[in-house]
Amino acid sequence: MIMKIINSEEHLCTCCMEKHEVKTVLVREQATFKNVKITYDAVYFYCDTAEEFYMDEKLLQENDIRLKDAYREAENLLTSSEIIAIRSKYGISQIDLCTLLGWGAKTITRYESHQVQDRAHDTILKKLDQDPEWFLSLLANAKQHLAADAYQRYFSAATALYEKDQDLYLRKAIEANYAMFQKNQLLQGNTVLSLDKVVDVIRYFAASDKITNLYKVKLMKLMWYADALSYKLRNTAITGLVYRALPMGAVPVAHNSIIDLKDVPCEEVDMGETTAYHFSLDGNHTFPSLTNEDKQILDMVIQKLGYMSKNEIIDFMHKEQSYTQTAPRDVISFKYVQSLQI
Repeated sequence: MIMKIINSEEHLCTCCMEKHEVKTVLVREQATFKNVKITYDAVYFYCDTAEEFYMDEKLLQENDIRLKDAYREAENLLTSSEIIAIRSKYGISQIDLCTLLGWGAKTITRYESHQVQDRAHDTILKKLDQDPEWFLSLLANAKQHLAADAYQRYFSAATALYEKDQDLYLRKAIEANYAMFQKNQLLQGNTVLSLDKVVDVIRYFAASDKITNLYKVKLMKLMWYADALSYKLRNTAITGLVYRALPMGAVPVAHNSIIDLKDVPCEEVDMGETTAYHFSLDGNHTFPSLTNEDKQILDMVIQKLGYMSKNEIIDFMHKEQSYTQTAPRDVISFKYVQSLQI
């Protein structure tokens, strides 16, 4: 039997009942559990005097978990450590998680120690891991059965996870909308879509004190001008956005989703029968995805167009060859930007 020494320490050996250096060793074991043959690493003490392996109560329990975790991995079930990790990400206790799920009070304790969960419970735990929104709905239903401070901790943790995941899903959805344009460099300005740059461009405009009344329509035009001017000067756009020729000028594909991205400083303003979207960013901020050249181009756009009203910038945009040579609602090619008015 091959063993790997992982520690060696002098203490009373309960195998030979003598005090000497006792090795802690890793041994590759084979076993059958629930009719499944598995291989796993077990940990033993080794007595050189008796030339025997032995375990104390703690190692016995740990090896039992190693055996069952190996079975779980073979059967595509969550391991005990993965179950602990799910609970830890929400910061929830074993008994409170059981309360949320309507399980017996010791169920999670058993799954984290010695009992292998059935497939139905495993599916529920995996969904919990992947869906913080569902955790929040379970939490709301169980609120009356939880301590107030515990409920608030779990709510805060799950909300943070949900917001993080929500932005990830939104980014994937936007990127899916752009998949069809990847082979046409003239539509993306010879640039791969960068949503980090999209967010920072919006934030850069929103932080400028030289832009008046920055609402959505004006913002969309400023973004197109930034990408168009960048392409004109450098043969590459800043963001990789694709723009369509809509009645009020250039508008990026998936524009409604873009303004919902995390860190975009967008405020909904009730205008009576409609809702407007205002963009503003106070204080000092950094824009890590933007290069100095990117910022110089943005500053040129701000200097030329920042004080224009919405209608003025729409009229200005309507005179661009990029707009006049594009059929309504078609995608605007960057091939026309050499005649850009700025």
